[in-house]
Formats: sequence, C-alpha cells, structure tokens
Amino acid sequence: MNTGKKTKTLTLLGVLIAIQVVMTMLNIGLIPLPGIKATALHIPVIIGAVLLGRTEGIILGASMGILSVITNTMQPSLTSFVFSPFVTCGDQTGNWLSLVIAIVPRMLIGLTAYYTYQLVSRKDKSKVLAYSVAGIVGSLTNTIFVMGGIYLLFGQQYAAATNHAFGELLSVIMVIIVTNGIPEAITAALLVPAVSKPLSMIFRFNRK
Repeated sequence: MNTGKKTKTLTLLGVLIAIQVVMTMLNIGLIPLPGIKATALHIPVIIGAVLLGRTEGIILGASMGILSVITNTMQPSLTSFVFSPFVTCGDQTGNWLSLVIAIVPRMLIGLTAYYTYQLVSRKDKSKVLAYSVAGIVGSLTNTIFVMGGIYLLFGQQYAAATNHAFGELLSVIMVIIVTNGIPEAITAALLVPAVSKPLSMIFRFNRK
C-alpha cells in the first residue's frame, strides 16, 4: 500500500471509529428494546469493510463490540450481563463469555460484508447493489450471531432474565431476529450505498 492510500485508509478508519463513539455517546448507536438493544453501529463497520478492506472491517467490528461492552456496563438493562462481564442483573451475572457475544459477532460483520461486496461487485459495475447486499449480509450477521450466541452460551440465564421458560427461548429469539434483524438489514441496505458511494469518490477508493 502506497503512502497516499495508507493515509486515506487511516483517515477514513479514524473517522468511522469516531462516528461509532459519537453515536454511542449520543445514545443513537444502541436502541433499547424489550429483551435486547437494536443497533445502528453496524453501519460504519460495513462501510469500512467494503471501502477499506477486511482488516479494517474487523477493527471497526471490534470497536463496535468494545463500545457495546462499555454501554452495557455503564447503562445496564435486564439483559446487559450477556454483553458485559462486569454486570449483575438480579441473579444473573456476566462472565468472559459475555465478551465473546459482544465482540466476536461484530468482528464477523467486517468479514461477511467484505466478502459479500467482493462477490457481488464482480457483476455490479455501479457497485450500488454490491453495497446494499453487503449491508444486508453484514447486518444479519450481527443479529444472527449475537442472538445465536446468547441462546448457546446464556440460554438459561437469558430466559430467566426475560421471564420466559427455556423451552420458549428459541421462539423468542426467532421473533427478535425477525422484528429487529429485518428492519436493521433494510436500514443497512439503504444507508450503506448512500454513504459508501460518495465516500468512494471523495477518497478515490477503487476496490475491484
């Protein structure tokens, strides 16, 4: 990577991380809903992945995960223990697996969005469809892996915290995936191309 391109990459990476921090501080990055917090912080992760590359996408995903840990620690809800090892909600306490749920799925957003964009852009010369599909896949990666991780690693505790029988939990999680995941994916499908297209021209990124 030449010096000019490296500077552009680091500049945009810094801007996207700053946007994540501002969204978190202004409480527009994580939206409290019954049983979970919907997120808009995945948008900068996806944008970074499609414009900068998989490594930068993973870094932005890790940043998103760390911000999630901080937010759930400082502003805990009934289910914040699944995202922070420092939170106790009633009889439920987080542990190191909370960090896995908070961070790993968000890092995966960078990977799935990057590879989806690379695949679709081979046929999409305008890149708009590639940006949109990457937005959908990246968004669903977050929702599915977070909720799947909660079910596998904290199923009993999460069911108790949300006043559900464990036998009902899978259905509850599927409802959350549909009601939260689909709107988040649609939002990403619209915002990622709307932001990525002009940024690619401003920074003169020409990813194949």
